[in-house]
Amino acid sequence: MGTSYHSHRHSRPAIALTAVKVVVLVGGVGGARFLLGVKAALNLPAVGEATDAGADDHEITAVVNTGDDIWLHGMRVCPDLDTCMYTLGGGIDTDRGWGRVGETWTVSEELAGYGAEPTWFGLGDRDLATHLVRSRMLRAGYPLSAVTTALCDRWRPGVRLLPATDDRCETHVIVEDEAGRRAMHFQEWWVRHRAALPAQAFVPIGADEAEPASGVLDAIRGADAVLLAPSNPVVSISTILAVPGIRHALRDTTAPVVGLSPIIAGRAVRGMAEVCLAAIGVHREAGAIGRHYGARRAGGILDGWLVHSGDAATVPGAEVRTVPLLMSDVDATAGMARAAFDLAGVTA
Repeated sequence: MGTSYHSHRHSRPAIALTAVKVVVLVGGVGGARFLLGVKAALNLPAVGEATDAGADDHEITAVVNTGDDIWLHGMRVCPDLDTCMYTLGGGIDTDRGWGRVGETWTVSEELAGYGAEPTWFGLGDRDLATHLVRSRMLRAGYPLSAVTTALCDRWRPGVRLLPATDDRCETHVIVEDEAGRRAMHFQEWWVRHRAALPAQAFVPIGADEAEPASGVLDAIRGADAVLLAPSNPVVSISTILAVPGIRHALRDTTAPVVGLSPIIAGRAVRGMAEVCLAAIGVHREAGAIGRHYGARRAGGILDGWLVHSGDAATVPGAEVRTVPLLMSDVDATAGMARAAFDLAGVTA
């Protein structure tokens, strides 16, 4: 199944490993669903964890976007971390792709009754428990990475979920309309305004002072393969890369770095990636996004780039392959992950 892999340092043949260490940069619903496929590709149960990981078992570390994180009603809400945790732990509302299955909204309705802002962001009753536990632990001095590990003790996702940083790194959006030019939190732009306000720029507030969360750099350096999930390249993957040290680690690791395009036939499958790409001047096609990330040989981060069947793309310095990239179910997503492993020269 493996192929020869040409890195920015040397050429190496495909290697078969009894225990594969994989790092995946993810954000949001698409990233969570891609992780299900990565697990399935490694013959791990897609949902949940059957047994405690042993020395001979595959290891998957997900470095998760924190740009969507926000304080609401005195609670710290981490949408991407929670979406990954619920999806991999079997608690997600599969129809929406986010939030808890069987959710109710009594608390949100009561808050709205008091006129407590923001009224545009709904907090589900089941979801509320997660935010309360997280906020209590954060106020007690635990870093977000340790809090996430504690929350995962309940959900047993079978993947090590790490926030990109324990520090504040929130995506804010510069918008301009009849009210003038101003900044707002990404969640307000995305949820309240449905991305309808023209975006001029996306700014990762706090990124300059942030540090990678404990374990992130070691995971990247020790990986056999690093994958960029087909998540929003602007407000998910790029926000992770904005944390100092992560981009350098991706350039320095001996592991192949392979990305998967979030664009199919010029359109994003879900979300508002097209609007985000337009705001930063990147054309909504697979090749343009690959060139936005850049090849490691040219100072970027990619060694390989997977695009959807029928899409044409060139990323100078990186190998480009076409494979089906529609995550229609876990089996199809597992095929995407296997194609990424194959391009990375790793046979699980």
